[in-house]
Amino acid sequence: MEETPNEAPEAQEPALDVMQYVRALWRRKWLIVGVTAVMALVGTLYTLRQPKIYSTSTSLIIDVAAPRVLDTEVKEVMGDERSNYWANKEYYQTQNEVITSRAVASRVVDRLGLQNDAAFLGVEGIKDEEARKKAMASIDAVGLVRSRINVIPSVNSRVVRIAVEDVDPDRAARLANEVAEAYIAENLNLRLKTTEGASAWLEERMSELGARANGSELNLFKFKRGADMLSMSIDKKGAPQQSTAKLAYDTYMATLIAVRTKIAGLQARVDSMRQLRKSASPESEHWAEGLSEASEGALRDLRTRVLEQRTACVELSGRYLPDHPKMQECQQKLSVMQQELRRSLENLVRGAETDLAAAQANERNLLSLVEKAKAEAFQVTEKEIQYEKLQREAENDQRMYEMVLKRFKELEVSGLLRTSNVRVLDPALPNRVPVRPNTRNSVLLFVMLGLLGGVAVVLGLEFLDASVASRADVEERLGLSFIGVMPPLVPRDGGPVDLYIHRHPRSPAAEMCRAIRTNLLFMSPDKPFRTMVVSSVEPSDGKSTAVINLGMVMAQTGTRVLLMDTDLRRPRLHRAFGVPDDVGVSSLVVGEGSLEGAIKPTDVPNLFVLPGGPLPPNPAELLHTRAFSELLGKLRERFDCILLDSPPLGPVSDALVLSKQTDGILLVLKAGTTHREKAKRAIRSLRDVKAHIIGALLNHVDMKNGRYGGEYGGYNSYLGYGGERDERTVS
Repeated sequence: MEETPNEAPEAQEPALDVMQYVRALWRRKWLIVGVTAVMALVGTLYTLRQPKIYSTSTSLIIDVAAPRVLDTEVKEVMGDERSNYWANKEYYQTQNEVITSRAVASRVVDRLGLQNDAAFLGVEGIKDEEARKKAMASIDAVGLVRSRINVIPSVNSRVVRIAVEDVDPDRAARLANEVAEAYIAENLNLRLKTTEGASAWLEERMSELGARANGSELNLFKFKRGADMLSMSIDKKGAPQQSTAKLAYDTYMATLIAVRTKIAGLQARVDSMRQLRKSASPESEHWAEGLSEASEGALRDLRTRVLEQRTACVELSGRYLPDHPKMQECQQKLSVMQQELRRSLENLVRGAETDLAAAQANERNLLSLVEKAKAEAFQVTEKEIQYEKLQREAENDQRMYEMVLKRFKELEVSGLLRTSNVRVLDPALPNRVPVRPNTRNSVLLFVMLGLLGGVAVVLGLEFLDASVASRADVEERLGLSFIGVMPPLVPRDGGPVDLYIHRHPRSPAAEMCRAIRTNLLFMSPDKPFRTMVVSSVEPSDGKSTAVINLGMVMAQTGTRVLLMDTDLRRPRLHRAFGVPDDVGVSSLVVGEGSLEGAIKPTDVPNLFVLPGGPLPPNPAELLHTRAFSELLGKLRERFDCILLDSPPLGPVSDALVLSKQTDGILLVLKAGTTHREKAKRAIRSLRDVKAHIIGALLNHVDMKNGRYGGEYGGYNSYLGYGGERDERTVS
């Protein structure tokens, strides 16, 4: 048959249904209560069996720097100056690590003799002396002490608390105080070790630097002696004064400049004299008028006499002739004077030339002296450079030696100090109130763990439950139409289960079956299902009971209903109604017996049964024959509705064969038992053969179970399921 429009497609896994898990928690609430109670009991017993732990603490004040006893110029090796928040934070974290270090714990063990304390090591219960000693030797007392120390810094302060836990309150206080003392001692010891190491290093460096300073001084002396230098003059500012060669060079250069200046003047004078003499006649002495020397001293007097004699001769020339004796005598005197004047002028020129030549000779001598002084100055400068280099090395070595010596003396003084930047604020006192175990908190913790564990168990069971248990499973997970539910039939009068609906027509179970009948009618109102296969996924899902009860409620409407037992492997309908099974479906298919003789009436009006008949060797092939199809056609002519009880879909394929020859197949699923994956495989096999799946009904639904109360509460409230009631009150 073709697939009808109301058939649901293959479904996917639905989204998480929160209310499903809430209902599961409520349904299994007693499991959660039980798990919680067990966990609370276990927690109480566990807590009571735990040893009591006592805790006490010592308060310390840790300063960044120790008290300053020496001058501020004396610096210790382990500098404590910290100028910012992060440096201080790092320092205090380091101190916390020191407090819990193995070195501090070793001091505590040694001072208190804890390695030999059986009570502290927890071996006092060992009676055998040798065994106890062996156990004590195998225990790390230092590690045990470290495990019991807890450093608790105070926020925004320099106070640190050292908390120690122990089974003995007095020993806990003793340990806390001893840890504080050991930390202070270790802090001092660390400082002393560092100072001693630095002092040893400085002493070694001091010896090396002293030897090097002495060597530098000796090298400086050797250089002075080798360079024939008595000493280097130093001015008041500490800078070397100029050497003799440099002073001589400077003097020569100054004199040379003066001589060259003089030569320039003399040269100009000689040149001017020569120019004047050259421009005048050889016999003339008038060029001397341009000389400044001619107007001074004897030369001026000589010129005056020549002028006077010339004047006298001019006067005589007016009275006498040139040959006159007086004229000749006058001219002769004038000539002598002129010669003497010219000779004086020549001497003046030669004197200037002689001065110029002497100055030039002096210049040449000075140049020679300057070059010699320059060479000597360069040699002295080179020696000065070497000397200053050696002197700097000597001064540096001496300065390094003095610096190391000063630091060594400072460390010697600081090493004698025993001041510490740590001091005890409040010593530890025994605390008689144990900090562990806290029975109340432990029990509450185990109760919470029990609740969480119970919830986890319930959710795990619900999550792992792969059965079909609700309408949502049918519609969402299997993708089938939900037809209805059937409760478990438990007759109180001890009668047969199969006829429960017939004997209790007004029971809630009967009403549920009528609801299933109504749903089937409304699924195809124009063309009612006349032939319908009823099958299940697995055996014992209640398909035969569903067929019988469904047939009864259909017959109550006046419809002629035939229950046809097509389960030719394990037929059951004949036993339910107490009819013989000698002739049935298998007989009619092979042509044995008559149809009228095979169909048996029942105590229910309009309800008839066709038994399965003798068990055939090949049930599936028998149902697939033309004879079976013809038999089914004849039965359609006689009855309004035919319900075929078929084998389960899981083990055999009989239901697949029947589903192709009828109007559709109805699946019976046992609530909480039918596996969801098996149901999906069965549905997939039906869809593979193009069978029309009418829907599914849930069988054996316990209405008193909280698992179904949320979905089928209407039945409980309206029909009064689960309580004593009068069936006659049901309308």
